[in-house]
Amino acid sequence: MGNVDVAVIGGGPAGLNAALMLVRARKKVAVIDDSRPRNRVTREAHGFLTRDGISPSEFRRIAKEEISAYPTVSFIEDTAVSITGTDGNFRIETARGQIVHSAKILFAVGMKDQPLSINGLAEVYGKSAFVCPYCDGWELRDKPLVIINSGGEAMHFAKLISGWTDRFTFCTNGPDGLTEEEREELKRHGVPVFESPIQFIDSADGMVRQVVLEDGTVIPCEGIFFKPELVTGSDLPKAIGCEVSDSGMVVVDEFGKTNVPGVYSAGDSASRRYQAISAAALGAFTAAAMNNELNMEAWGRREESL
Repeated sequence: MGNVDVAVIGGGPAGLNAALMLVRARKKVAVIDDSRPRNRVTREAHGFLTRDGISPSEFRRIAKEEISAYPTVSFIEDTAVSITGTDGNFRIETARGQIVHSAKILFAVGMKDQPLSINGLAEVYGKSAFVCPYCDGWELRDKPLVIINSGGEAMHFAKLISGWTDRFTFCTNGPDGLTEEEREELKRHGVPVFESPIQFIDSADGMVRQVVLEDGTVIPCEGIFFKPELVTGSDLPKAIGCEVSDSGMVVVDEFGKTNVPGVYSAGDSASRRYQAISAAALGAFTAAAMNNELNMEAWGRREESL
């Protein structure tokens, strides 16, 4: 493939919205994505104005259709595996051996789940077990839920989820990590806490029926919220020298710039705002910053030639 202005690595809401902004700014863009987003396990995406309840696959189909109306975009269904070069002249190689030369790089690689260690959780994930009440709390309103979390985060989540239902039980899957004051606070609010490890999650067709603990306790429920273990969706940002935080996020400034010249990051890989609409917004803002940088550089080159 020939040269492009920006190689967008990742085709979720951040990468796609960035691509849209860039092609509308008359930049040549290649979007490299393997079509295996983290939210593919989810039947519906919520909280995105005009797209509430849409399936993730349909969201991506519509987005690609809209972006494809512009002549300067190309979509490469593949995985970027190596990046060499420097600002203005990056070389990206994909798993299938395709080479893309790009002036700038935008990592919109999102986050990915570590393998789910609880027996039966994979079967219900995205169907009746979720991670974000803003995305899926409405569908589970007033229902009996099990929350799999512990420590201070559990206390925060208890207060948060109470806006959707007051019928929930905590399974900490081991030591609860709570202070005595926190235990008393949960008790005052009628929230049971079980420390016994989870033996398995019983379900049918993806719908949870009960959580069974190793001590024999059985907790009937109609939904689960749990804390996922996440890592950055690609090792490439770190491999080319981008600073990465202890939590796995690519460190960026207010414009989405990393510490590597010419390299930007947007969306879940560069923010804790794990919502599709937030990722899309960050993609748009970062694309504007990248376009500005490209235009300033082009202006400078023309100035030198005058």
